Amino acid sequence: MNTKMQSGAMMMLVLFLSIVILIFLILKLKVHPFISLVLAGIFIGLATGMPLTDIVTSIESGVGGTLGSLAVVIGFGTILGKMLEISGGAERLARTMLNAMGEKRAPWVMTLIGLIAGIPVFFEVGFVLLFPIIFIVARQAKVSLIRIGIPLAISLMVVHAMVPPHPAAFAVTEMLGADVGKVILYALLIGTPTAIIAGPIFAKFISGKCRTEAFNELEVKAPTPDEKLPGFGITLFTILLPLFIMVGKTASDLYLTEGSFSYNLVRFLGNPIIALLISVFVAYYTLGLSRGLKMKELLSHSEEGFKSIASILLIIGGGGAYNAFLVDSGLGTELSNIMQSLNMNPIILAWLVAAILHLAIGSVTVAMLSAAGIIGPLLAAYPTLSPEIAVLAIGAGAIGWCHVNDSAFWLVKEYLGLSLPDAFKSFTAATVLASIVALGGVLLLAQFI
Repeated sequence: MNTKMQSGAMMMLVLFLSIVILIFLILKLKVHPFISLVLAGIFIGLATGMPLTDIVTSIESGVGGTLGSLAVVIGFGTILGKMLEISGGAERLARTMLNAMGEKRAPWVMTLIGLIAGIPVFFEVGFVLLFPIIFIVARQAKVSLIRIGIPLAISLMVVHAMVPPHPAAFAVTEMLGADVGKVILYALLIGTPTAIIAGPIFAKFISGKCRTEAFNELEVKAPTPDEKLPGFGITLFTILLPLFIMVGKTASDLYLTEGSFSYNLVRFLGNPIIALLISVFVAYYTLGLSRGLKMKELLSHSEEGFKSIASILLIIGGGGAYNAFLVDSGLGTELSNIMQSLNMNPIILAWLVAAILHLAIGSVTVAMLSAAGIIGPLLAAYPTLSPEIAVLAIGAGAIGWCHVNDSAFWLVKEYLGLSLPDAFKSFTAATVLASIVALGGVLLLAQFI
């Protein structure tokens, strides 16, 4: 074996051991993912012979560079989600759409609601917010909770992993230098059929093979009186506004002259920070002030929302540090060279890395950030691969294999009243199916862009 091959093998061993350390720290020692990511990065630095001063610099530049714009975007997105929560907007969407389409189509309605309402809220928040609707409809239509609950859970998971401005999806978009508007468009294009196949279609098949225990009705929040909910149209507009603005910026790039006033104005407004800032003020009015809330109350709700994102911000910062070590140590370049020699499809590789990390670590966010750090250096070796496709491949991989080490698994299991085997057969299997379908969609889309 020549020196170059030995060096490559050692680099790959370092990468493998860093992932093992990461998994061990999170799962066995119960160390917070932020600390675990930084420690795994420091291991890479030490094992590859980086000077100690450079190790500190990598941490600082990795965390700071990643959180530079992300912290602002996530902060604004959190306010938007909080406004949807306190106003009853999610309940309004569900109630109106169910009334319009009928309870027989409830699984399809919940898929659509998850894709829309899941945009500004985290998976757990969205599922808990909408569960009372699931329970009431399942009872009235006399169908299994699985028939309605799994479609909602899968659609929320798809949005969580693939659609900015969700934190993990947006972070990976920034890390890989992808266009956020394109990622949103492509993610919805792929995510919608993915959520349908792994949601209502799969749930219909699997519901007869699983049993749900009767849920205690006292634990289900009573429906909000109709007159206290915001209007359907204004709620939908408020949720989708940031997407409209960001996608509009991407579309306008095709028609406006670069350097012109209109071009610069649209790019300014379409920047995720500005788009979300505008949307926050719209939400303050449409879902708050216009319904009798005072600015003092909105301030309180905003502060409440910020408390919930401290952990996610630190995890994303830790992911940035881990990524910086991969680049600064030269490990990423070595991985790129090896992958080129293997002639492996980079889309499948990105999907596989994210899937394995989610399976092992149990966090979609950590899996996606770690995968982006590993895949990022490969993009230069594949100039025909668009960064948007790479982002979607990572998101598709991270959807799958949701099991006992993921809090989302236990949330769905307990709320739907499933035994452990039935939770595997229904929710875990649905996430795996969604991941495979999404991969197929990404591979197909890659043929056209």
